[in-house]
Amino acid sequence: MGERAGKRLVVKVGTNTLTGGEDHLARPAMLGVARQIARLVRDGHQVALVSSGAIVAGRQALAISQNGKAASRDIPFKQVLAAVGQTRLMQMWDDLFSEEDLIVAQTLLTRADLADRQGYLNARNTLLALLERQVVPIINENDVVATEEIKIGDNDNLSALVANLIDADLLILLTDQLGLFTADPRRHATATLIAEVPVISDEIIALAAGAGSTRGTGGMATKLQAARLATESGISVLVAGGTTDNVLVRAAKGEAVGTRFPSSRTRMESRKRWILAGISGKAAAQIDAGAVSALGRGRSLLPAGLVTVKGPFDRGDSVNIVGPDGKTIGCGVANYSSADLERIKGCRSPQITQILGYNFGDEMIHRNNVVML
Repeated sequence: MGERAGKRLVVKVGTNTLTGGEDHLARPAMLGVARQIARLVRDGHQVALVSSGAIVAGRQALAISQNGKAASRDIPFKQVLAAVGQTRLMQMWDDLFSEEDLIVAQTLLTRADLADRQGYLNARNTLLALLERQVVPIINENDVVATEEIKIGDNDNLSALVANLIDADLLILLTDQLGLFTADPRRHATATLIAEVPVISDEIIALAAGAGSTRGTGGMATKLQAARLATESGISVLVAGGTTDNVLVRAAKGEAVGTRFPSSRTRMESRKRWILAGISGKAAAQIDAGAVSALGRGRSLLPAGLVTVKGPFDRGDSVNIVGPDGKTIGCGVANYSSADLERIKGCRSPQITQILGYNFGDEMIHRNNVVML
């Protein structure tokens, strides 16, 4: 793609912002978002929108109460609501953006679409082509086909994956809070807004502890997960209030709104971004202290240093690398499936062929396929 004059932005809008705290989509709230995005596009920016709200729209269409007996939280029931609600959500967005003379494009993704290298590149090329044509991609998880193993699970992490995918300049997470506070402002009157978070430390993560709302699937904790993934990819992040006046336009100008998370490294090349895209997934390999030390010296991961495997995953999938303390320290492309690794963990490399009957190399994860945090 050619050089662009404006910024490339990913905007994620949560359910509470789209409903105004009610149990149905609020047209005025959605109109405000559409008008701001339209202004950004007219100003030369490229904007992708990650929109929640399908399940709420489905509940509204089927007249199912959030607290009613039928309000089951199992995946098949949510898939029914998403299937009904997604069309209504898209129709509302299409109507609102049409008033601003903009075309929208529906994009539904699962983790499997992004875990496969070819799928990742296809999705990237399609989204970039849409943005070049001033089309606004409206992105959601494909809840109808997603299973527990391939679900991303929340739109905060989905938006970070999309920002990673299209090499965005800024990810804006709109929520029902003005940003990250020193304590929960709904419970502590003395809580103050944190304007900038240079490093997402354990103390910062502790501030975000707690579940999401009854209408949404995220919370501040998932926003910090998303911020960590995006900033590690070289993308700045802003968490801001969805009802803040002209918040998107002001954010694009760099004004002090919400809480900013500056990018923690320079831009990665495409392949490393794809590897890092797996970091919000569930697949993981926990390694011992010796393997952590070897990684720090730029060495590959060998089966001898593998302690536990969390799957399932296939050979070629991107998996989290977890240290002895349970903290994720990086991400890498596995040379072996989770089933194979269960059989060869703790073993020395010359034993691989003897145990499995075949060999894809001495390394569990080659050093060239590792991205450290």
